[in-house]
Amino acid sequence: MKTPLAILILVLSLTATVANAACVAEYKAKRDNPLRLDYGTVTVPGSNCTASAVRPAVAAQLASRGWILLSILSVRQSG
Repeated sequence: MKTPLAILILVLSLTATVANAACVAEYKAKRDNPLRLDYGTVTVPGSNCTASAVRPAVAAQLASRGWILLSILSVRQSG
């Protein structure tokens, strides 16, 4: 009887881990007039941690703050 309960707990904990998956991307960005450059990191949701997969989300986050994404330097799984 304890084995099915243990399996259920294991499955639920793995599901929670996948649902909370996120990527951390290092980026370079700029603002014009006057020119300002920025380097930083940003966390984006998702489990596909490749530069091409996170680029739209990083660009959108930066654009909402008035920055233009220049490049993604690296991407890694968070946590």
